[in-house]
This record gives sequence, C-alpha cells and structure tokens, in this order.
Amino acid sequence: MNLTGKRNVLQKFYLPLAYLLFWFQTPPNIITLTSLILGTAAALAYYYDHLLSAFLFLLLSGLFDLADGTVARLSGRQTKFGAVFDWIADKWVDGLVLGTVGYFYAGPVWATFAITLSLLHSFIKPVAYAEIGYQDRVKGKIFDPLEGVGFFGRPETHLTLLLFTLFEKTHFPFGLNMAIKVITVLTALSLIQRILYLYKTYRKVEDE
Repeated sequence: MNLTGKRNVLQKFYLPLAYLLFWFQTPPNIITLTSLILGTAAALAYYYDHLLSAFLFLLLSGLFDLADGTVARLSGRQTKFGAVFDWIADKWVDGLVLGTVGYFYAGPVWATFAITLSLLHSFIKPVAYAEIGYQDRVKGKIFDPLEGVGFFGRPETHLTLLLFTLFEKTHFPFGLNMAIKVITVLTALSLIQRILYLYKTYRKVEDE
C-alpha cells in the first residue's frame, strides 16, 4: 500500500490538527520546523531508550509534517521555499531516526543499509524531476507519477517504527531490531519497483 499516493486515507488523523493550526494562524514553515524538532526529539528518545516518548514524538512529528502543506494551502502561503524546507526536514528526521534506531537496535550495518535505501527511495524523485522534466504543480507540489509508485515509502516506514516501538516496549518477540530489517528489505523492494517503472516507461519513449 502506498500511503503517499493515498493521502486521503490519513486525512482524518491530521486534518483536525491542520485546522487548529490554521485557526491560530500558524505559519507553515513554523509547523515544518516543529515537525523537525519533534523528529529530532524522537531520535534522542530512542537513544536514551525512552520508548514511549519516542513513540509520541515520532507520531507528532508525522502529524505536523502532514499538516504543514494543508495549512499552507488554506492560508494561501504556499511558497517554493516552503516545499524545499519541508523536504529537507523530512530527510533530516528520516536519517536521524533511522540512523539512531538502526545503530542501537540492529547494528551499524543494518543502519547504513536502512538510511541509504530510504534516501535513494526519496532521491529518485528529484532526479526524475531534473532528468525527465516534471514541472506541473498540484496543491503546491511538483506532480509526477512516482507519487503512487512504490509500495513502501516514508509513511509506511514511520508506521512500522511506531508499531515495533510498542512491541519493543512490551517485550514482544519482534522489536526494533526486526523493524529496521523489515524497513530495509521492503524499502529495497519498493525502490526496485520505482526503478522498473521508470525503465519501462521512459525506455518506451526513447524507442519511439
């Protein structure tokens, strides 16, 4: 399931927060910064093995990340800088949280693979923008078919971490060690899916 391409599935969870922030006239970039700070706090909580705090911080970071774009659209404050800042904040949180959890719960090798594959899964999109030339914007963001390609992306990674954090806290047999391995394998398969999609789609264009 690709939750990025089906954001409406998550709307009932983050829209109340987005409307509240809009009502308080919160600048979208402040919301993005808050998401970054909460994500950093989640990584620190994982480092100190404060799992319930890590769960809460990571959950809130994700909700604020989803809310910033909605607030920007509602308030008419959409900017190209805001879109770039949002993307940078996402990668910061992803790298820091995956690196911390991976290193301390699964080891440096798994941490390296998890971070590398996660970033490649994301970076393939701006490379496609540059090389293939997507320009059209939908709701302030560049539109491209890759948004719905790849079954395991950032939302799925966060949900996996949240679920396995609870497993770790309750001493379930499969904890955060397993979470990193699951994330690594599924992200790799999802990345391959995106590469194959680009190959099949744009090889045909060149042949024609």
